[in-house]
Amino acid sequence: MSVAWRVLRALRLRLLGPAKELVGTDQFGNKYYRVPKHETRAGQIIPERRFVEAVNREAYQYQMGDFPTEWEAWIRRKRKDPPTIEEILRNENYREEMKRKIKDVSEKDKLLQAKEYKEGLVAEPGHTQVKGHASAPYYGKKEPSEDPTSTANTFQPGAWMPPGSGSSQNK
Repeated sequence: MSVAWRVLRALRLRLLGPAKELVGTDQFGNKYYRVPKHETRAGQIIPERRFVEAVNREAYQYQMGDFPTEWEAWIRRKRKDPPTIEEILRNENYREEMKRKIKDVSEKDKLLQAKEYKEGLVAEPGHTQVKGHASAPYYGKKEPSEDPTSTANTFQPGAWMPPGSGSSQNK
C-alpha cells in the first residue's frame, strides 16, 4: 500500500502540483497557506506561493487592517517565517501602549499650550470664519470696499477695483 500511495502522490504532484499547506490562522479566523516550490511536468519551476483565505470576505471587500501586520509581511515575503501567536499579541500590546502614550503626550501638550496662552507667553491663533470659496471674486466679503475699514480689534484692507469695472466709476 505504501508503494502505491507514493506512486499516486508522485503522479498527483507531477500533474497538479503540490497541495496547499496550512501554515496558521490569526485571531480573526483567517487561514494562511503556502504551496511549496515545485517543478511541473514540462520542467518549469514554480516558486513558492503564499496566500490567505479570509473569513466571509470577497476580494473587493478587503480593507486595511483586516489582516495582522505580521501575517501580511509573511504573505508579501518581507519575512521568512510565519508569525507566532505570542509575537502577534506582543506587537499588538506594544501598539496599544504607544497609542496610549501618544494620547497622554497630546493631552499634556494641549494643557501646556492653554497655560502659555493664559499667561500671555504665546499669542493665540487667530480664528477666522470666512464664507465662500477662494476662487470667488469676493472671497469672504459680501461686496468689495475701496477704503480700508477698521473696527477696534479687526482690520479689513480695501479692495482695489480696476477703473471702469462694475460698481466703481472713474471720478
